[in-house]
Amino acid sequence: MSAREVVLGVGGGIAAYKACDLLRRLQDAGFGVTVVPTPSSLHFVGKATWEALSGRPVTTTVWERVDEVRHVHLASVSNFNIVAPATADLIARIAQGRADDLLTNTLLASTVPTLIVPAMHPAMWASSATQSNVSLLRSRGYIVMEPDRGRLTGKDVGVGRFPETARILEAFKEITERANDLSGVKILITAGGTREMIDPIRFIGNKSSGRQGYALAKAAMKRGAEVTLILANSSLPDLEGVTTIRVDSADEMYAQVSSRFLSCDLIAMSAAVADAKPAKFSESKIKKGALSAIELLPNKDIIATVAKEKKHQIVIAFAAETSLDISEAERKMMVKSADILYLNDVSGSEIFGSEQTQGVILTSDISGSIHHQKIDRTSKDTLSDLLLDQALSKLG
Repeated sequence: MSAREVVLGVGGGIAAYKACDLLRRLQDAGFGVTVVPTPSSLHFVGKATWEALSGRPVTTTVWERVDEVRHVHLASVSNFNIVAPATADLIARIAQGRADDLLTNTLLASTVPTLIVPAMHPAMWASSATQSNVSLLRSRGYIVMEPDRGRLTGKDVGVGRFPETARILEAFKEITERANDLSGVKILITAGGTREMIDPIRFIGNKSSGRQGYALAKAAMKRGAEVTLILANSSLPDLEGVTTIRVDSADEMYAQVSSRFLSCDLIAMSAAVADAKPAKFSESKIKKGALSAIELLPNKDIIATVAKEKKHQIVIAFAAETSLDISEAERKMMVKSADILYLNDVSGSEIFGSEQTQGVILTSDISGSIHHQKIDRTSKDTLSDLLLDQALSKLG
């Protein structure tokens, strides 16, 4: 397999025959294509046609080629997924996370960029159910095209027509270009929440799960970057292709960040670092009656400290507040020498541990002016790419 592998999922709509041309054009562009049709799509275009055009075996269920665990294998070797056509039913099943055929199993096991190309009757496309499913998929990082307007099956005309191949390839080109736009860039990311031990049992900590930094690391790795993730007290597993260093305390995190900062091009400080630590650590458990007060010492502001040494590095900082106080966020940008800062409101306690986020991205320009971009509720994966897009423009 090459580094330009595509899984082409084909849904059960009349537009399935148009995916034959898309397959050919992808091959002309140098991509290796494995076709994964849904069982119902074979009523429109048969398995023999797909095998002849792709030059590869075609399977539709998880019960074929069981020895290689087909859906896991396809998800691991593909660099991109395209679902074309995507029917209303297929979009609904993907949105619900169902895995009832080989294609939906493969998509569920996949972490690579996925382009979905809808094609259906205009009334089905306009329905609130379909639009809700499309919005959900986009919030999770899927790229869902808008269908064309034109004549469909029968005499009906409207929005729902399968897009022309050239338009699909143009959308796909944007995905493939983004997939390597951070090639050669060294990125250092912190995530999770530090713990400052009081005694062997108790600690000062916070609710951070590490999901945002984890999503950033995954997104940066997919876009070709060399990623080091410093992860504090998180149950999230190591990411394949990412160097993961696990730490507990703020001091441990500072040691890892400071030793690597000057060799990176970009640092994203998404970890929730405890502001203070106990002045003394008790080697034995402090009895309940003796635990009346804890003397605290301030921890280093890690990003503000290491950023004083920055040369070419781009700094992304994070601010978790209980209100969207823009003036306070701008002050933090200056203190932390940050080029980009993401401010999120955690007052509702929905951000910690969630796959969703909302807030404001603050960016500074050459003149020192600060610009604001409001981020409505979206996935942490989507936010990661938005932040990396901003960083990329600053990296030049």
